[in-house]
Amino acid sequence: MSYYIFRKKSLSEVNSAIVDLGTPSNINVMWNFGSMLGLMLMVQLATGVFLTFHYAANVAVAFDSVIHIGRDVNFGWLLRYFHINGASLFFIFIYTHIGRGIYYFSFKKILVWASGVVILLLLMMVAFMGYILPWGQMSFWGATVITNLISSIPYWGEVIVYWVWGGFSVGNATLNRFFSFHFVFPFVMIVFVLIHLLLLHQFGSNNPLGMTSSYDKVFFHPYFVIKDLLGYGAVFMFYLMMVGFFPLALVDSENFIMANSLVTPVHIQPEWYYLFSYAILRSIPNKLGGVIALFLSILILLVLVFVNSKFNSTQFYPILDHLFFWFSVSIVLLMWIGANQVEYPFYGIGQVLTFWFFFFFFVISIFLFCEMDY
Repeated sequence: MSYYIFRKKSLSEVNSAIVDLGTPSNINVMWNFGSMLGLMLMVQLATGVFLTFHYAANVAVAFDSVIHIGRDVNFGWLLRYFHINGASLFFIFIYTHIGRGIYYFSFKKILVWASGVVILLLLMMVAFMGYILPWGQMSFWGATVITNLISSIPYWGEVIVYWVWGGFSVGNATLNRFFSFHFVFPFVMIVFVLIHLLLLHQFGSNNPLGMTSSYDKVFFHPYFVIKDLLGYGAVFMFYLMMVGFFPLALVDSENFIMANSLVTPVHIQPEWYYLFSYAILRSIPNKLGGVIALFLSILILLVLVFVNSKFNSTQFYPILDHLFFWFSVSIVLLMWIGANQVEYPFYGIGQVLTFWFFFFFFVISIFLFCEMDY
């Protein structure tokens, strides 16, 4: 039963009263991840600012300053572990948020979807730069490998790499500018988050039924405010469990060794949330082709804005519903491949999964573009 009463309002009232926002009454827990992302963004900003008070962006002392934060600063260990695990939770929530968006055709709200992709790109860039700051072995060699990918650009690639490094290798200048960007770009991301929210409030949320229009709406407050607060409570219980009992479960052991340009780790790999893109990069035998595939693994989300459908969910397309499940499985398997050596059988499996990853977007684009009915 709907409790939402439609009444005429002035434009100023509509823009100012978020509590009166009409929200579909049947949205489930999958719609909680947007607000959870906002929560994690605030947590990351707060912990990050306090960490900068004691971090030193210099190759001679960066590694020691991180140890100093954990051992000597009051509750420094807590701030650092909140920040490290907060990044992982951030990506878990955003990938789930995107998956829900694909399943329920959120890409039909073109501006909302496009702004979300921009936020994802900014987040991946910020997280990558943050991973360099502890100046451990994996931080150093990860920065070296990933920034070297720019050299695949014809003619100007090598020059751009030197410009990014601030020298002829990853060094003090690189660490300094990455620290600056890691601090500044989250505030740029906040601007896009606000744009994302404004666009969402303009076009409205979809719903689990996949109906193109929903008249059964309720006030956002108190119904979904309480629902979001319940989600926050569940997240913080899991968050505190990670920080208290498994704070370093997702940290590479190589990063407990200070960066050494003379010793290369046996297996260089990024953080877990980049592994699917990293596996796609390694599956292409050509360097430039691999870099293009790497960026396309994210930018391909923008292709979906060009498709159309009279329905709002894959549940109305049994084949797509089935393919979406295997697409989700393929992403998990790509993460597993990315964490393994480039050898038999992982290399071959990675190529098959890479093909399936892009094939899914090709199928859903063609399928919905042609509007095939069952």
